[in-house]
Amino acid sequence: MSPAPLERIPPCSGRAIELETGDELVVIDPQGQQVSDLTAFSRDDLAEYLSSGRSIDYAARLWLSTGDTLYSNRSRPMFTILEDTCGRHDFTLTPCSKEMFEKLYDEAEGRPGCEGNLASALAPWGIGRDRIPVAFNIFMNVTFDAASGAVAVLPPLSKAGDHIRLRAEMPLVVAMTACSAGQSNNFSYKPIDYRIDRARAE
Repeated sequence: MSPAPLERIPPCSGRAIELETGDELVVIDPQGQQVSDLTAFSRDDLAEYLSSGRSIDYAARLWLSTGDTLYSNRSRPMFTILEDTCGRHDFTLTPCSKEMFEKLYDEAEGRPGCEGNLASALAPWGIGRDRIPVAFNIFMNVTFDAASGAVAVLPPLSKAGDHIRLRAEMPLVVAMTACSAGQSNNFSYKPIDYRIDRARAE
């Protein structure tokens, strides 16, 4: 069977897809140093969503990678990370938003950011802006100072072609972005590619 075709998320935009149990989602940084915010909801009950708190609790560490499970707010597995060529992603900071651009970037009228782009992509499922949780920020490089607790967003470690492969552990609605925040992407806005390897041929 030939590989599934690559799809591209243009810079500063979002996309939503549906996955079946066992489907594998491969998220690729085609040019390097570009973040993708990813969130997910159970297709059977959209009140169940991808939870950073539960996932970090059960992994007992901040940086999740190959072999780790991403859990829902109901402590059920949503994704298993099967492969990860980058090894550094963030699961603590919220998606960039209109207000964040106004407060941190001094933009008089902020852009929608990942929060708005995720909400727009999820609108067909009735999921609005207020229901966007902390995302799994693929390729985002966040560090923490143990002494002061200070948080720093550094340039991503991802190189062109780096990818992460996630297996869906339940039927999901998934939304992804090509992140709009300059600080997250080393102040360069690039696309994100993805591919869906279906568990069963359609």
